Amino acid sequence: MARSVTCIPARQTIATEGNTIEIPKKRVAAYCRVSTDEDGQLSSYQNQVQFYTEHIKSNRAYEFAGVYADEGISGTNTKKREQFNKMIQDCKNGKIDLIITKSISRFARNTLDCLQYVRELKEIEVEIFFEKEHIFTLDSKGEVLLTILSSLAQDESRSISENTTWGVRRRFEQGRVTVNEKKFLGYDKDEEGNLIINKQQAKIVRRIYTEYLNGKGPTRIAKELERDRVKGVTGTTKWYASTIDKILRNEKYKGDALLQKTYTVDFLTKKRVKNDEGKVTQYYVQESHPAIIEHEMWEAVQLEIERRKQYVEKHKLQKYDYGLEDTAFAGRIICGECGRGYYRKTWHSNSKPIKLWQCGAKYQEKGKIGCTNSHIYAQKLNEVFINAFNALVENKETCLMKWKEELQEVDVLKAYRLKQFIELIAEADRIEEVDKELVFKVLDKVMVIDKGKVIVNFLDGTELECAMES
Repeated sequence: MARSVTCIPARQTIATEGNTIEIPKKRVAAYCRVSTDEDGQLSSYQNQVQFYTEHIKSNRAYEFAGVYADEGISGTNTKKREQFNKMIQDCKNGKIDLIITKSISRFARNTLDCLQYVRELKEIEVEIFFEKEHIFTLDSKGEVLLTILSSLAQDESRSISENTTWGVRRRFEQGRVTVNEKKFLGYDKDEEGNLIINKQQAKIVRRIYTEYLNGKGPTRIAKELERDRVKGVTGTTKWYASTIDKILRNEKYKGDALLQKTYTVDFLTKKRVKNDEGKVTQYYVQESHPAIIEHEMWEAVQLEIERRKQYVEKHKLQKYDYGLEDTAFAGRIICGECGRGYYRKTWHSNSKPIKLWQCGAKYQEKGKIGCTNSHIYAQKLNEVFINAFNALVENKETCLMKWKEELQEVDVLKAYRLKQFIELIAEADRIEEVDKELVFKVLDKVMVIDKGKVIVNFLDGTELECAMES
């Protein structure tokens, strides 16, 4: 009979003074990751989880400590890998003795990250076993091999990143626009991946552009959308001024696309920066998809954005429209002496509070009087606006003729304004009280010259000097 040899593994025991103590099982966890959301990769992801679960539980020397799996997360850094970070924390909390992972590239493609975590876990006697490279990190040879192999993995990541970047730029050269329509208000995609207009969302975009050219700022527009319970692209009714501002500046709403607005500066951190200085070639694609906003209106908005920016800087205001609910004059009353904006105040007397507007430079330093221009009472300001607007209405024939003549020789913003005034004044009657919507639409500013005199500037360019009765 042929000789056979059967290996009988030694039991992990310790003998002490006649007693036999069995060594506790190793608490073993596995870490696995796939880097894409393709069906094949997701299948691999599920298989990995199942494999490691069965593998650890089948070993009598192991105590199953869980499988930590990140799905569809890049391996170049660990910041966004939630399961990875949870696993490291569990190691620090004494829940894991050994981590099994398929390879260095699955664990980390960043040399610094890889070595940092290996050393960090080594200090608390937690070992990592890399199956493909057959490296145990508590082995004396482990770190030398790990340094070499993890560097190779990092170079692989760099190569993949460069190839991906090359592919993206090739698509840009061909004018192929890639947009995540799930985060882009106003558009969907058809079966072929082309952008098509979402009619319901397009109404919101047009409303935003129209309200802006009607004199309102991003803060006020956002508040009014929330008030009306208008849902954004994500389905929430929460709106931000910054979101409105981005919508107003985005050329895609006029059917064009500027490609390569940002670029990646570090393949490890995935940090992206704005390409404002043209360090990377950009591509401008005209009529790349259906437009929601007419070209002239979009250009008018860009000119209005720049006009407001200069206005705010010139008069040292915090913003053009403060979004206040109870007044439309904030930011539109200017001192004729120093050029600063007027701010609203309330004087408290023995009878009742008195609302007024006062130059922002009057008390620049506490206790010291700065600008000496006079204040203007809120009620008087209302009367000034009413009288000035009624003057336009009373002279509508002359005004309409002048505006129609000017239409031929102005930029798109001024043309938009003139058309607004023609449509508005042609049908307008005298007013007896201030309408906020009207103020936003027609008033440029009220310049306070001195006590008893102001100049009202309308957005069509008309200036009217008005006397205030005391």
